[in-house]
Amino acid sequence: MSQSLHHEFIKSNIGRLLEVYFEESRIRFYGLGSTTFRSQATVRGIETDECYCLFSNKDIPDLAIEVVITSGGINALEVYQSLGVSEVWFWQNGSFSIYYLNQGKYEQVIRSNLLPLLDVKLLANYVESDEPFDAVLEFRQQIRESFSV
Repeated sequence: MSQSLHHEFIKSNIGRLLEVYFEESRIRFYGLGSTTFRSQATVRGIETDECYCLFSNKDIPDLAIEVVITSGGINALEVYQSLGVSEVWFWQNGSFSIYYLNQGKYEQVIRSNLLPLLDVKLLANYVESDEPFDAVLEFRQQIRESFSV
C-alpha cells in the first residue's frame, strides 16, 4: 500500500472507530474531517487529518488527530497550541501519543482528558485492521461490554 493510501486508510479507520465510541457513549460530536484552521496570532495554519468538536459545534475543534507516516513539516503542536485545540492525538508506529492543553501548553498524557473512559490501547488494536468493517463491529462490542460491567 502506498504511503498516501496507507495514511488515508489509517485516518479513516481512526475516525470511524472514534465515531462508534461517541455513539455508544452518547457523546454528541461534530466531525470536521480535514478542515484547515488558521491562527491569527501566528499567521500559520494546519490541516488536520481528522478533528472533532465534542458536545457542541465550535469554530475550533476540541480534538485533532494527526496520522504520522513519515516525519518532517512544521511543529504541529505549536500551531494547535496557538489555535487552542484542547487535545491532539498523534498516530505513529501503531500507537497513539496524546497531548492535552494545560494552562496554554501541551503535556503528554496517558489517557485522554476529553474522553477519560476510552481505552486508547483498545482503540489502537483496531486501527490497522485489514478488515475495517469487522474491526468496527468488534470494537463496538468491546465498548458495550465495558459499559455493562
